[in-house]
Amino acid sequence: MDKFVVQGGRKLNGRIKVSGAKNGSLALMPASLLAPGTYHLSNTPNLRDVWTMSRLLNSLGVFCELNGNDLFVDSTKVTSFEAPYEHVKKMRASFYVLGPLVARYGQARVSLPGGCAWGPRPVDLHLKGLEKLGAELSLESGYVVAKSSKLIGNKFHFDISSVGATGNVLMAATLAKGNTLLTNAATEPEITALARMLVQMGAKIDGIGTSQLEIEGVDELKPVNQETIPDRIEAATFLIAAAMTGGKIELTNVNPYHLTSVIAKLEEAGCEIDVNADKIMLEMSDKPNPIDLIATTYPGIPTDVQAQWTSLMLAANGTSKVTDTIYTDRFKHVPELIRLGADVEVVDNSAIIKGGKQLSGAIVMSSDLRAGAALVLAALIAEGTSEILRIYHIDRGYEDFEKKLTSIGASIKRVKTELI
Repeated sequence: MDKFVVQGGRKLNGRIKVSGAKNGSLALMPASLLAPGTYHLSNTPNLRDVWTMSRLLNSLGVFCELNGNDLFVDSTKVTSFEAPYEHVKKMRASFYVLGPLVARYGQARVSLPGGCAWGPRPVDLHLKGLEKLGAELSLESGYVVAKSSKLIGNKFHFDISSVGATGNVLMAATLAKGNTLLTNAATEPEITALARMLVQMGAKIDGIGTSQLEIEGVDELKPVNQETIPDRIEAATFLIAAAMTGGKIELTNVNPYHLTSVIAKLEEAGCEIDVNADKIMLEMSDKPNPIDLIATTYPGIPTDVQAQWTSLMLAANGTSKVTDTIYTDRFKHVPELIRLGADVEVVDNSAIIKGGKQLSGAIVMSSDLRAGAALVLAALIAEGTSEILRIYHIDRGYEDFEKKLTSIGASIKRVKTELI
């Protein structure tokens, strides 16, 4: 098992090319189940989660080969309709295969998902949406079993704007008979990218990019080539890292439009930011201002950024509050930040941060992907040496994380450890 060893106190300066979006790739890959044939998904990040999804698709008979950042998928011969627990337990996005399998093959047996250790993230909206399209669902020994001779278009309202459920039901609806209307659908860029890929495959979808999606079912789809969008969460993480250390950074291969709310907050915190078509330049010459943040649905601040923002506010002179309206208990990074000397208190679904205290290096442990990133960022401004354990969580969602940080001046090394 690996850990990161971080020596704090260095400003970050330089240029980073942002990788393809983890969450984008995890939506595009299962879409290959909707139409047999070969797909080329370019700008695919080389990540633990991408490999997990590849192995899951392999178990269904789909061939996946990642060559650099080019993913080649061949779904010509699907030989199984069961997504086993051994794969699904590692990543919640594995549940994405349910909709495509039942839509195209009329059957699916998918384990209830696992993934990060924090918070209840139920799949009830996935199931209710598929039931609305006519799927017969049952729960057998921890598996969702879905059957349908032919899905039928219908109206479905998401009680909560859910990215995963929107993607799953959207994919299923493309092959349903008749028209489907999805309201309060997620509008995150990863869903928009999925919808655009489905249209290239031959799907008929109106309202892309809005919370109301109208789908006219078609008899069949065709394989396509698709480029994965840039990872907005990775981009936000590196922008925050530079801001925390009083540095200067240029991000390339990024879509600033996907980060409008994050950029606005960083400017409010005192960062000087310049953007153009596919670049973001940030410079921070002083301590950040203490700025409150509320994580919410897109186009608001992503919940996947709130942990990193909490670390940023540790560098601010004053008190700030970070609230998560998506997941009310996503604060397992806070006890570990306290080990570094942070003054943070969790009250309900908010973290109250009293910034300005000098952090000191310590051994801390990642509990999930974004919590792990937040601990690395805090270690960058801590005095002395920190060790971040269980970095396999970080490897799930950041490509070459330590290499990119090292390239802009951070002192961070990956080291083998016997500690868990």
